[in-house]
Amino acid sequence: MTNDRDGAADRWVLLLVRLPQQPSRHRVAVWRELRRVGAVSLGQGTWAVPDVPVFAEGVRRAAELAGRGGGETIELRAAGRTPADAERFRALFDAARRDDWAEFLTDCGRYLDEIAKEIRTGKFTLAELEEEEQSLERLRRWHRDLQTRDVFGVPEALRAAERLRACTAAYDDYAERVIRALHET
Repeated sequence: MTNDRDGAADRWVLLLVRLPQQPSRHRVAVWRELRRVGAVSLGQGTWAVPDVPVFAEGVRRAAELAGRGGGETIELRAAGRTPADAERFRALFDAARRDDWAEFLTDCGRYLDEIAKEIRTGKFTLAELEEEEQSLERLRRWHRDLQTRDVFGVPEALRAAERLRACTAAYDDYAERVIRALHET
């Protein structure tokens, strides 16, 4: 295994998952775990991640969940047979990361809209400030998780970092307004 971004594009872990049809909660648990760690679904019961350490624990947890559900997993190391195949694998993975970042950017937009609404309506309370702080912390955790999965660094990651900085600046501005309002006599 390698940590370098270029070498990671050449080696993949394929996880073949077989589970009984019922109860479906086991399938859902495995599916959620694999999605959470950033695995890409290649088809029914077939998932792929770059062969780098950041994904190893998630793959292990998914295999454990499958076992608890009466199923099994098979892990394979894979690489494209041709450069075009390797590029296609990476393109599938990068597309999933772009989708993740797009969702993050949408949530940042909602956060900025919410802060603007609170300022517009003059809702300067500690309770609202704490709620906005929790929302910002959730965005920060999510950003960190997405960065961890984005081993090849799609361009949307740069826009997301800028948007998170904008969210932080908006929160700081709102916090100053709340404190100022609370100190007014």
